[in-house]
Amino acid sequence: MDKTVCELFAGVGGFRCGLNSIKRVEDAGKPEKWETVWFSQWEPADKKTQWAWSCYVNRFGKRLDRNGRDTTNFDVAEVPKGDLPDFNLLVGGFPCQDYSVANSLATSKGIEGKKGVLFWSILETVQEKQPPFVLLENVDRLIKSPARQRGRDFGIILACFRDEGYTVEWRVINAADYGFQQRRRRTFIFAYRNDTSYAARIADKIRYEEAQRGEDSRHGMTRLLLRDGFFATSFPVEAVKEESLRIGVLPKDLVELSDTYRFGFENTGVMKDGQVYTFKVKPEYDGPQVTLGQIMENGVVDEQFFIPEERLYYTDPNITHSDENQNGMLTTEAHKTWQYIKGAKRLPRKAANGHEYIFSEGVVPMIDAYDKPARTMLTSEGSFSRTTHIVRDIATGRIRLLTPIEMERIQGFPSDWTKECLVDGQKVEMPVSRRRFMMGNALVVDLVEQMEEQLSDIFEQE
Repeated sequence: MDKTVCELFAGVGGFRCGLNSIKRVEDAGKPEKWETVWFSQWEPADKKTQWAWSCYVNRFGKRLDRNGRDTTNFDVAEVPKGDLPDFNLLVGGFPCQDYSVANSLATSKGIEGKKGVLFWSILETVQEKQPPFVLLENVDRLIKSPARQRGRDFGIILACFRDEGYTVEWRVINAADYGFQQRRRRTFIFAYRNDTSYAARIADKIRYEEAQRGEDSRHGMTRLLLRDGFFATSFPVEAVKEESLRIGVLPKDLVELSDTYRFGFENTGVMKDGQVYTFKVKPEYDGPQVTLGQIMENGVVDEQFFIPEERLYYTDPNITHSDENQNGMLTTEAHKTWQYIKGAKRLPRKAANGHEYIFSEGVVPMIDAYDKPARTMLTSEGSFSRTTHIVRDIATGRIRLLTPIEMERIQGFPSDWTKECLVDGQKVEMPVSRRRFMMGNALVVDLVEQMEEQLSDIFEQE
């Protein structure tokens, strides 16, 4: 089977870098193992310059649809999916949104989902192009959302794949659990069409296990999740409690599912023919661990990344707690220090209805440790925020923010991957603020690269 790919919500090309083991900027111009025949990247917030798309095009070039048009920077919801080139693997990272559905007013249209939900564009692409394989990434809370109806949104996603004739595996993976340089938990979804050779091979393994241990589907599905499945092969695990396997059935009607369905999805599972099997697993890994200190720059760092002394501390550096309920309000200048924003605090607050209460939050270590993987990087990285990384510069010992190269390395991209963009035919530098956003919004490329070996094996046997 040809290794052809469509990359939706492409960002700056994380899936493409991972599938093709791109380690250096100059590797982007070389022949690729996986041919990306089309991609889509459109950021509605970027009114003037589409920075992510411009970076992607600078590294990889454009891709035309079947009509010879470049629609890669259009809102994908507006792109006719029949115009896309054929492909065998659909990939993409999509936001966790409200996936609820309802009956449409026009009964001929069946059901309708909430407008603006990007998963519907994935579903439309699947419905139109019927790719044999799909690999998606989302935040870890996807399997538990929404809070008021746990599991509903993920149930809708699984049911949509069921209705199109796919089996789905999922796993919540923390990159640091497998030796990578960031503590980042994400839900990965691998779907395969039920008429593929891979589906037949998996079914044979399930039947064999059931024949050995008794005709009970839980035996075959347990083996799948622990040993034979896509994620178990790429990222070994062991069961927390093997006997805790939960089995459920997805309602056939999507509207009923949207209105009433609840289910306790665990961090790994499989859906086949509307039947759900899930339990909790833990990583099985004892290899080397990449740390923040190992990927930091050790040369001269531009002065713009260093934090002025007066912005670091407002009092003794050893103080990590402030109680403004008991000791009075701190000065405005104190509130602008990193010691304050990252410290534990108790603050008197008053709600709009006049109710008075105490807001409290715990301490965040002010300076990130060299000997651990980096904390999860968010799109707010570099802003005056509790979640921003602060490090001690290796060369000088001074305290500073992460550089763009360090942020790229945390996500597994080549150094300076986002430095340049192609805007109106000219190469321009991407602003540091946008480089931070791109990396906070990306996936850990190393995880996709680790899955690629398994994907290659699957494609070679199709």
